[in-house]
Amino acid sequence: MKNNLSSGRQIMQAARCAFPHTIPIFAGFWFLGITYGIYMNVSGFSFVYPLLMSLTIFGGSLEFVAVEMLLSSFAPLQTLVMALMIQARHLFYGIAMLDRFKGTGWKKIYLIFGMCDESFSINCSVQPPEGIDPGWFMFFVTLFNQIYWVTGAALGGLLGSLISFDTEGLEFVMTAMFVVIFLEQWLKERKHDTALIGIVASTVCLLLFGADTFLLPTMACILFLLTVFRKPIEKAGERA
Repeated sequence: MKNNLSSGRQIMQAARCAFPHTIPIFAGFWFLGITYGIYMNVSGFSFVYPLLMSLTIFGGSLEFVAVEMLLSSFAPLQTLVMALMIQARHLFYGIAMLDRFKGTGWKKIYLIFGMCDESFSINCSVQPPEGIDPGWFMFFVTLFNQIYWVTGAALGGLLGSLISFDTEGLEFVMTAMFVVIFLEQWLKERKHDTALIGIVASTVCLLLFGADTFLLPTMACILFLLTVFRKPIEKAGERA
């Protein structure tokens, strides 16, 4: 009985610790989720569609593209290729989180499924305080973020027929949030080798491949460079 109470307290502590880190995500996810739900409604779908798609797909970019796929002719192979291209960056996220997900037990399944850009950013950069179970902390970060997206999408689907406004520019909310996360990481670290690698790789690939196709080459370059220079970067970090 005492073990159960102690375990319950640890879970609640992890939830309380994770929640403040997800508040900025809430702001962005609700705006974009509601926009997505309204978009689905305007396209002729009931609120059930954004609700179920946000629960099962949980990929904002892919869900927006999926609206056009649902309205077009049946093309499963094209849909599969498109989904892989849009979400392929998660392959690199997963590689980066291999060590962190060790020892999380059954929670690992949900952590893999629910990994989005925002959850990855928090779980990769935030070290839970002493006494907080890392597995439960990452679990609640992921769960809260999905709840924000699902409720926003469902609400937008329900209210879509009642609300009419210009949603142009709302997508910049997420860009601004990632800039803030990057700046927080930059200020927290004494050595900026990894950040500089990301900036240089992104800039070079953007110039070479263009804005529509630079993401995958950028991820591959970053992975290659971090693998090659892993030991010097780790030694520089220890000295700092």
